Amino acid sequence: MTTRTAARSTGLPVRLRAAPPGWELSADVCVVGSGVAGLCVALHARAAGLTVAVVTKVQVDDGSTRWAQGGIAAVLGANDTPAAHARDTEVAGVGLCDRAAVLALVTEGPERRHQLISWGAAFDRDGAGRLLLTREGGHSTDRIVHAGGDATGVEVQRALTEAVAADPGITLVEHAMVLDLLTDATGRAAGVTLHVLGEGSADGVGAVRARAVVLATGGMGQVYAATTNPAVSTGDGVALGLRAGAVATDLEFVQFHPTALHVGPGARGQQPLVSEALRGEGAVLRDGAGVRFLTGVHELAELAPRDVVAKAITRVQLRDGVDHVWLDARDVPGVAERFPTIAASCRQVGIDLATDLVPVTPAAHYASGGLATDLTGRTTVAGLYACGEVACTGVHGANRLASNSLLEGLVFAGRIGAALARDLPVPAAAEPAPAVPGGLLDPAVRAELTATMSSRVGALRSGAGLAEAADRLAGLAARGDDVRPGVDSWEATDLLTVATALTAAAAAREETRGCHWREDHPDAEDGWRVHLDVRFDDAGHVQLSRRTAGTPVAVGW
Repeated sequence: MTTRTAARSTGLPVRLRAAPPGWELSADVCVVGSGVAGLCVALHARAAGLTVAVVTKVQVDDGSTRWAQGGIAAVLGANDTPAAHARDTEVAGVGLCDRAAVLALVTEGPERRHQLISWGAAFDRDGAGRLLLTREGGHSTDRIVHAGGDATGVEVQRALTEAVAADPGITLVEHAMVLDLLTDATGRAAGVTLHVLGEGSADGVGAVRARAVVLATGGMGQVYAATTNPAVSTGDGVALGLRAGAVATDLEFVQFHPTALHVGPGARGQQPLVSEALRGEGAVLRDGAGVRFLTGVHELAELAPRDVVAKAITRVQLRDGVDHVWLDARDVPGVAERFPTIAASCRQVGIDLATDLVPVTPAAHYASGGLATDLTGRTTVAGLYACGEVACTGVHGANRLASNSLLEGLVFAGRIGAALARDLPVPAAAEPAPAVPGGLLDPAVRAELTATMSSRVGALRSGAGLAEAADRLAGLAARGDDVRPGVDSWEATDLLTVATALTAAAAAREETRGCHWREDHPDAEDGWRVHLDVRFDDAGHVQLSRRTAGTPVAVGW
């Protein structure tokens, strides 16, 4: 059923090809997703002696991890402390970070970063062999390690892919889109159904049976017309969890990266990222008249938290009637050599990073919310874990601090690995795999969906706009039909699921906090220091409930 085939990054993974309908495989743990979170969970599970199946929608290195430019934050410098890192994280999170989760992140982060190095990741060092540290927005000191200048994600993905591929206890299944959760007779997660894109034959729908399922599917950036996320980031894990009855939380907090490369009017899909590490090295933002506009907005100016910078850019765009501002990196020494990925992206649109101003604009970047978990990655559905961007551990609050995302994947993957070693039950009798349901969304409406989200549920929000978005999304849902099952229709359906939940949460939160900006409620309110938990009822309607900040979610164990 499996053959070894070449993959773009290493030529090593196992791929399931041309699977016939009804195929199945089994493992102790099924990990869905192959970025930093998923591959680290797989390695920790193997260290506990468990067999693992890793399934990924395209190829092993097609997720968000390889696009990470900035680096990994963790305390290393002599003048830095976990308390300082925690303080910076909580300031960015604007009152909604979970204190215990933040402490786990900042205290366990350095050890997990060293473990990543032991797995083969090579970070930039000085002539004496010391790790080079830089600073990014919201951080009070230099604590970001990087690789290849601005290619940290590429190096992390390479090292983890090679480590996983070298382990015979891990089966990697590529071109397999997760559909729905399988459960046993007790309602506990017992695997997933998958749609595998066969080569030279009809698509095959099958299943992975497992004693636990770990979702590490990444984010949902493709729900917007313009995003820094890759094409695979269609919210599949959150949609699966919601369909399975899991609680999601903080979905309204979508971070818009302040500086995506503006490649021209009407650009859609994934936009090149211009890392804030560039601003950490001295690049500044200017309006059309050449004036720096962040200096009077925040004491950290261009290094303010991302929501502050994104809002300031958006205000300038609205004030001046323009669709971008300018990033000036001309005074950064050796900028093209220090940031080769960004320089290459700029060259593709005729810009010289060293001598030209760079047009930039905010774009959907990171989901701070996701499936609600405890400190060991457990969701509200027994046997179902979540790690990375698909999860809401409580670390990020209302706005993720720069370079905490890769770190969160490292830290909580280790915690999930420890939980798997302790908690896996003896397999119960498995329920039959369900048939693929009808009522999928026609992929032809996807452009309308993403345009609605960008125009009404983007960086600028209002009650009227959110109500209009909800009506449009409901209209799209009513157009669901028995379209041909396939990756396109499943992705469109998942995008509609997460868009509906996100819009409902954004409409309910009548304040401005972190990266959720309500024009009609411009201030943060003490009464809104709550998490909005989202679930779907049996009829498919969104149900919202408030949970006081600091109160843990009740997981399904």
